[in-house]
Amino acid sequence: MILRPLVMALTVFGLMACSPTVKIEPSDKPIVINLNVKIDQEVRVRLDKDVEDLIANNPDLF
Repeated sequence: MILRPLVMALTVFGLMACSPTVKIEPSDKPIVINLNVKIDQEVRVRLDKDVEDLIANNPDLF
């Protein structure tokens, strides 16, 4: 009779001891972010020239 509650209590305590833990620790190494960015300004220059030509050819446009 006493053995059954004792086994159940040990089982419950055993399962509680196996609960997962989460640890958040900062990294020892610095964070490195590599950004390979290519900025192409040629498109904007062409567009500006096209707009200037369009306005010069059509002065009544605006």
